[in-house]
Amino acid sequence: MTPPLPNRRRSKTPPPGETGQEALYLKSLSERKIPVSVKLRDGEVVKGWIEYFDDGMLRLTREGKPNLFIYKHQIRSITEAAKRRGPFETASSGAATGGHGL
Repeated sequence: MTPPLPNRRRSKTPPPGETGQEALYLKSLSERKIPVSVKLRDGEVVKGWIEYFDDGMLRLTREGKPNLFIYKHQIRSITEAAKRRGPFETASSGAATGGHGL
């Protein structure tokens, strides 16, 4: 049996609670007016684009519906809305695109 390792290991510091990545991502979505789906903790999904955000809330702007101020603690997830793609077209050579939809 090998002897236990000496207690010389440094305790690891826990990761920071905030990395700043959330703010960068929300800023990117806001500046580019990317359509998003926001899933709330109660299961409701609302769609629009993020016009404004701060540490505790965001403003979701929607077309034809009232804008929403949503507290971040009520949000389960934010996903970029899928871009609608048209039907697969044929390439200029007459060959199909192969179904990749790129």
